[in-house]
Amino acid sequence: MNLLTDLIAWPLSSRPLPSLLLSVPTLLLTMLLSILPANAAGTLPALMPLPSSVSEAEGGFTLTASFTVAYRRLHDDRLTAAVSRNLARLQYRSGIPLAGAAQMSSGPASLTIDVTGSDTAVQGLNEDESYSLIVSPQRIQLTSPSVVGAMHGMETLLQLCVFRNGNPIIPALQLSDSPRFHWRGLMIDTGRHFEPVEVIMRNLDGMALVKLNVFHWHLSDDQGFRAESKLFPKLTGLGSHSEFYTQQQMREVVAYARARGIRVVPEFDIPGHTLSWQVAYATLASSPGPFQLPDRFGIHDEALDPTRQSTYAFLDRFVGEMATIFPDAYFHIGGDESNGKAWLANPRIVAFMKRKGIQDTAALQGYFNRQVLEILKKHGKHMVGWDEVLTPGLPKDVVIQSWRGEASLAHGAIEGYQGILSHPYYLDAEAPAEQHFLADPIPADSKLSPEEQRRILGGEICMWGEQLNPRTMDSRIWPRAAAIAERFWSPATDRDVTSMYSRLQPISLQLETVGLTHISGPQEVLRNLAESKEPVALATLASVVEPASFHERSKSQHTDARTPLDRLVDAVVPDPPSRIEIATQIAEVTSTTTSVDDAAAARQALRERFQSWVQASRVLTTLLSASPRMSDAIPRGEQLGQLGQAGLEALQYLDAGGAPAVWKAQQVQLITDAAKPVALVRFTFLPSLQKLIEASKSSSP
Repeated sequence: MNLLTDLIAWPLSSRPLPSLLLSVPTLLLTMLLSILPANAAGTLPALMPLPSSVSEAEGGFTLTASFTVAYRRLHDDRLTAAVSRNLARLQYRSGIPLAGAAQMSSGPASLTIDVTGSDTAVQGLNEDESYSLIVSPQRIQLTSPSVVGAMHGMETLLQLCVFRNGNPIIPALQLSDSPRFHWRGLMIDTGRHFEPVEVIMRNLDGMALVKLNVFHWHLSDDQGFRAESKLFPKLTGLGSHSEFYTQQQMREVVAYARARGIRVVPEFDIPGHTLSWQVAYATLASSPGPFQLPDRFGIHDEALDPTRQSTYAFLDRFVGEMATIFPDAYFHIGGDESNGKAWLANPRIVAFMKRKGIQDTAALQGYFNRQVLEILKKHGKHMVGWDEVLTPGLPKDVVIQSWRGEASLAHGAIEGYQGILSHPYYLDAEAPAEQHFLADPIPADSKLSPEEQRRILGGEICMWGEQLNPRTMDSRIWPRAAAIAERFWSPATDRDVTSMYSRLQPISLQLETVGLTHISGPQEVLRNLAESKEPVALATLASVVEPASFHERSKSQHTDARTPLDRLVDAVVPDPPSRIEIATQIAEVTSTTTSVDDAAAARQALRERFQSWVQASRVLTTLLSASPRMSDAIPRGEQLGQLGQAGLEALQYLDAGGAPAVWKAQQVQLITDAAKPVALVRFTFLPSLQKLIEASKSSSP
């Protein structure tokens, strides 16, 4: 079956398709795994990202309480802590007491770790993250030139653990692995809505599991300045609503990330998106003020004054202070969406432009960027900026992060700049995992020369925070980010969507074990909405709808920094497994090549599902009307029952040999109506249901 054709009939550009099931997830996950094919590695368990090469052998290594670890060469505190942490996770997964396993400097052992190079105090862009695993029934050998590579190997080892005949084993194999791109990042925006340290840390654990290696920390925006400065205390004193990270907390995050092989690149967005700076220090501003922290998201006209030496003196001291907290060689200055209106409205700035021969505001921002670049160099940092920093005369040692797409990234590479792709990986678009998975920093039809392609450092997933809070953050990132992590790590030829989805849901469950709340968080919101420990009807509805995209929600709800994010849309997730389940079952029912038994099983599963929709609909109107947080979704509750009834009738007509044309026309209209925006959530199964309806051959009117 071609899932890309059969499961995704809906145009991806017009409607994202959804992903994480909330109603009886264990049962439905089991159903999903039973109908999807095995992963690309054959008999191996789900691995994500897929390794570069795997050769399987007979048998496997059985985990027992006598498990030991030995280090052939390097044996430092960072590596020891990583091994201890992962043994505790392996114990939780296998049920075998491994957390206290003996760790020896040498000698025969169950697991021998051979790090052939020295560890680095600060992880760098070009760190060799490759590793190899050799597993036999007698022992496991993990070899890497770096501690980071050994950490990646341990993550793969954890994913390899399976049960055979009731025993936890690691299958026998030879595996060689290395990343395709050096820069594999996740950006989390904490400027619009502050996210507590524990949210950051659990997402770092998720990043490590799927081998992402750069945490891009968006620490300032118009709505808030989130990083404590002891030199400029009013940045958080006046610019944060008292929600910020202390310097000690930021250092702890950096250390936590390094312990997991992840670099931390801070972003302080300048010269635009800086109202929080200007509220604190009005002398930085281009406008007369007064200033206040805005609730409204989007582009604000205010910007830092690029003509005053005092602005650069301020930035020099600030960057120097932050450089002591963030040791990474890269420092992100933002640079996006500065429209220049405040500059043109200031006669003194206009006069400065004329004196300097600066033709327009884009050139003035280029002047600003060059001054900031010299400051960063002084403090040992490389500049990273969004597309807008790429102006004529910009030095070539600036890294361009492209939010405008592959063409913009390619343009930068042609001009001689290193770049990072982000546009296809904006998670707030609520697009399905396969859309992100198939987008590539270097597409197969790329016209870039080999030298230009080498300037593409990789990509970054972007999670902007306008419509997120600590309860919903994880479910908007995971598990889709795991599919993108595979795109950044695995070979370019890895494009099997069916394989990706078959591995994504088991990996989602593993992500939950490191503390992520992408499954439990939405369930908590549902329970709160329904005021019930088991909100069956509401969970049934939530399992087959997805959130509207960022732009759709912004247009219809007009969200701002004070909008409560506690509605039904905040309890549903993008790309839930129910979409694939329904599409697969309908494909089996309507296919002429499906076996009789498989078709009968799929028909029964669909019948039970459709009946559950009808049953849920009978109580949803009363439930949804009980709270203003849900009342706008009443039409969705009614439509769920109507669509369930349409599915039941379609199955009956399919068995009877045909449906009346007038009935089919009515159901097509029902689907058309159900596709219209309501309550910021959309049904995920409509293309598949229409396929079932169309499969009934017309009989008499």
